[in-house]
Amino acid sequence: MDEPVVLGIETSCDETGVGIVRGHTLLADAVASSVDEHARFGGVVPEVASRAHLEAMVPTIERACETAGVRLHDVDAVAVTSGPGLAGALLVGVAAAKALALGLGKPLYGVNHLAAHVAVDQLEHGALPEPCLAMLVSGGHSSLLRVSDVTGDVEPLGATIDDAAGEAFDKVARLLGLPFPGGPHIDRAAREGSSIAIDFPRGLTSRRDLERHRFDFSFSGLKTAVARWVEARERSGEPVPVADVAASFQEAVCDVLARKAVDAAATHGIDTVLVGGGVAANSRLRVLVEERASARGIRVRVPRPGLCTDNGAMVAALGAEMVARRRTPSALDLPADSSQPVTAVQA
Repeated sequence: MDEPVVLGIETSCDETGVGIVRGHTLLADAVASSVDEHARFGGVVPEVASRAHLEAMVPTIERACETAGVRLHDVDAVAVTSGPGLAGALLVGVAAAKALALGLGKPLYGVNHLAAHVAVDQLEHGALPEPCLAMLVSGGHSSLLRVSDVTGDVEPLGATIDDAAGEAFDKVARLLGLPFPGGPHIDRAAREGSSIAIDFPRGLTSRRDLERHRFDFSFSGLKTAVARWVEARERSGEPVPVADVAASFQEAVCDVLARKAVDAAATHGIDTVLVGGGVAANSRLRVLVEERASARGIRVRVPRPGLCTDNGAMVAALGAEMVARRRTPSALDLPADSSQPVTAVQA
């Protein structure tokens, strides 16, 4: 068959994303973000996100179709994030996708948000090598995955045991008086600071920790260490060097992420590391992973920053792969699963 045209819908958090792809070619990537509505609360409010998705869904679908130059009837399949994510937010996307699939008479694919972050790289760099090592880092996830088949064979090697990397960025940004979401603002502030000014801890890297949690992550202790350091400065009446704190904190996070990703790839004999998720847009993380992987003869693939954050293109990309590999479509009664495990690539 010709390359499938797939429309993908992503509503797992605060971005309403609608993407349209033809095979591995991106035709449209329309996003409506409600981040400004959450900023005054310092984090995502689930009910606010759900209502924003309801309001944005139809206009975002229309914008994607106009950008792609396709009509809804031209679409060969509809894909949607079925989980994991915020339950109410997921329900909006799943309900919209069901209505589209039913109304158009097209197959429906409910797909895993994390696997979609892996699949999106194909839109930029072509087919994924199998297996590859995927490190997904975002506000809700810090995961190391062995991906033998992005449509159905994803094995978790490690994950966060407390705060995810993106969550730590948001919390530290709040401590430093930086806006939400914290990642881009810490990245920017860090460019003016010293990454060796403050020796913040590297979680789960001691010999004992590596025996039990070799490929797992922990950023809660780091977040607390930053808070204690800032509080001590404030108590003593000294100014807080925001740029140095941001740079030293960022270095601690990126050091651990890069170290464990490259170690996992080398240990499992995998020669390609793919980095995805919102934190993959961090400039220091990209440099560190590239340096350390290159020293071990390992290739690195990272989508451009716009494809790292949540978007509909990644869902469409995974849906297109499902169609190309002739995977059985999902049932029309597929649920939204807020805790869908990464091993369940399709709902």
